[in-house]
Amino acid sequence: MVKGRLEALSDGVIAIIITIMVLELKTPHESDLAALRPLIPTFLSYVLSFVHVGIYWNNHHHLFQAVRQVNGSTLWANLHLLFWLSLFPFVTAWMGKNHFAALPVALYGVVLLLAAIAYFTLTRTLIFYHGQDSTLANALGRNFKGKLSVLIYAVTIPLAFAIPGLACALYVLVAVLWLIPDRRIEKALNS
Repeated sequence: MVKGRLEALSDGVIAIIITIMVLELKTPHESDLAALRPLIPTFLSYVLSFVHVGIYWNNHHHLFQAVRQVNGSTLWANLHLLFWLSLFPFVTAWMGKNHFAALPVALYGVVLLLAAIAYFTLTRTLIFYHGQDSTLANALGRNFKGKLSVLIYAVTIPLAFAIPGLACALYVLVAVLWLIPDRRIEKALNS
């Protein structure tokens, strides 16, 4: 099967996710800067989630540049990823509205963890379909950043109940790790 429809659906879902998240930023009725102060937690959680969703979109785009075609397993693995990404607006809003309280921060970590596992599953499904000697398999290699991200997310979930601020700092750390674009696939395709 051709990959174009999968990419189009994914792009559309991700665009909707970002749109839903920004709608949580309610315009204050007052016109002074003090009216924006209550929105700071919501804005910060939005920024964090926007960056994470952007990272997924960027890596998804790169991933499918190295893919020739897809099969039914790929479609389901991609839907699995989109399901977890579609929960970002809910956990983002809950975390922001509750000023980074322990349970919302922990649930945010659960969604981050499950989205990371879903992305890993998608990559493994594509590698299985295209072969261990494919350009994609060679480009992804050992996937150190992906495995490290999963480990950090797993640690942050229980940590959020003790020190929610540190858990959030670790979410930011993972985002920073991925802000530097992953050039492995580009390098593999260019060589």
